[in-house]
Amino acid sequence: MDLIFLLLILACFHSFALPDFQGDALYALKKSLNASTSQLTDWNPNVVSPCTWSHVSCDLNNKNVLSLSLALMGFTGFVTPKIGALKTLTTLSLQGNVITGQIPNELGNLTSLVTLDLENNRLNGEIPSSLGNLKKLQFLILSQNNISGTIPESFEGLPSLVNVLLDSNNLSGQIPERLFQVSKYNFAGNKLNCGINSYHRCASDSTDRGSSHKPKIGIIVGIIGGSIFIILGGLLFIVCKNRHKGYKREVFVDVAGEVDRRITFGQLKRFAWRELQLATDDFSEKNVLGQGGFGKVYKGVLADNTKVAVKRLTDYESPGGDAAFQREVEMISVAVHRNLLRLIGFCTTPTERLLVYPFMQNLSVAYRIRELKPGESVLDWPTRKRVALGTARGLEYLHEHCNPKIIHRDVKAANVLLDEDFEAVVGDFGLAKLVDVRKTNVTTQVRGTMGHIAPEYLSTGKSSERTDVFGYGIMLLELVTGQRAIDFSRLEEEDDVLLLDHVKKLEREKRLDAIVDHNLNRNYNIQDVEMMMQVALLCTQASPEDRPAMSEVVRMLEGEGLAERWEEWQHDEVNRRQEYERMQRRFDWGEDSVYNQDAIQLSGGR
Repeated sequence: MDLIFLLLILACFHSFALPDFQGDALYALKKSLNASTSQLTDWNPNVVSPCTWSHVSCDLNNKNVLSLSLALMGFTGFVTPKIGALKTLTTLSLQGNVITGQIPNELGNLTSLVTLDLENNRLNGEIPSSLGNLKKLQFLILSQNNISGTIPESFEGLPSLVNVLLDSNNLSGQIPERLFQVSKYNFAGNKLNCGINSYHRCASDSTDRGSSHKPKIGIIVGIIGGSIFIILGGLLFIVCKNRHKGYKREVFVDVAGEVDRRITFGQLKRFAWRELQLATDDFSEKNVLGQGGFGKVYKGVLADNTKVAVKRLTDYESPGGDAAFQREVEMISVAVHRNLLRLIGFCTTPTERLLVYPFMQNLSVAYRIRELKPGESVLDWPTRKRVALGTARGLEYLHEHCNPKIIHRDVKAANVLLDEDFEAVVGDFGLAKLVDVRKTNVTTQVRGTMGHIAPEYLSTGKSSERTDVFGYGIMLLELVTGQRAIDFSRLEEEDDVLLLDHVKKLEREKRLDAIVDHNLNRNYNIQDVEMMMQVALLCTQASPEDRPAMSEVVRMLEGEGLAERWEEWQHDEVNRRQEYERMQRRFDWGEDSVYNQDAIQLSGGR
């Protein structure tokens, strides 16, 4: 009996002393990624289970690690092979870091993996053939790295794949036929046998992000150098490219600024952290609705079955802490309009800032025109017209009926949501700073997405209502064309990478039919298209003083005053183009021409 008792004691002691292998693997990953002292501070190797650690999601019953999301955290190390011990892992997201080294063979041990996202790092070496063991894998995203070699033939045996993005690497050779059968693929920006060398295209029709075609970056910057806006946009793009080693689909700009803390308003609902944690299933990746410059948005269901969208802010710094943040969101809550997204409440902890909004079941305009799943219908033309007018009315309210006025600073199709009736609801204005009506051109935060930002905002950091008008004009172009503000798939035209330049050229050539989203299958009114194009071009004029106010935009969309403004714009545009062409001829062939100088040097004595 004593012996049995002793054995039981030893067994119990051993079970408590034995470290959790999942925690060991995750802690080894933390070290290999060179996490700073301020990152992953709750990843404690002495804790029995890692299920309480940040960025880790577990099966609550069996305490198995299911999801690991470490995106956009600036890690500079490598991925340890020890991660192969996490056999129950279904989601691994490490995108948007500066991770180097090779993809470990041990990832092939993660046979439960559904999503593998290593996009936009500096990974090198070859794709391990062991990834062919991942029979449950649906989403494989390795874009924008330095991966070389061939695509493993073992990928032919991946039956569950629906999304394969390998663009912007150094891959070569043949592409397994199986990968052309998935619903969404992109192999552009490699040396693979596709496109002109194959009957297959390098990217599927549903793949709407172009390759970053590294050899053409210099061409782009040279083309973009025609104006201040383009120069600044190009410079910022190059900075972001050098930092992140590849073009991201959207480049967000965020420069620190000032906050006016003197204004206070009413109360909002304060949510407990645990309440939102439960509502979003511990911020599960499967509940992610979208991600932008401010953070991720999660779908959630509150205890009373109310559906909400929870925005979890990243890198949010609020001088003055909790009280300052509360004042900020209370100021936003006074903006109430049918075309503005209502803020329900917020949550703060020492390390977290969250905002809670109503859930918009039809998601965003960007989703409905570019990111539809199979079987979902694209926005029809009458709905697009309503969206254009509703968005204009929402912005008009922010600019002219709020006191202090609110400048959005990131107007784009992704930030225009759609309610159950497909009515436009402007979102994310809640994260813009408010501008006191007693001040003009207040320097605050440069917030926005490249391709949507007004030139004066980029060059000076000073925003006004007219910066929003510019963004609205680009949003109109997105609405009509279904395309992105910056798209490298238009590189063949060289000067048409920017949607605004592309549309201007087609408008000059009177090719309105070529402008409209082909998904509409010609089910639109050409007069309406012409009207919306004219409003868009008026809104995107280089000089902010020349742009209409949003109240004027509303009237023009309703059929009042557009003809006069458009005639004036056309006259000015002709003069601007003539002056530009004159300067180009002078530069190319004038006495001070670089070409002439080169010619003199080459013909001189040797």
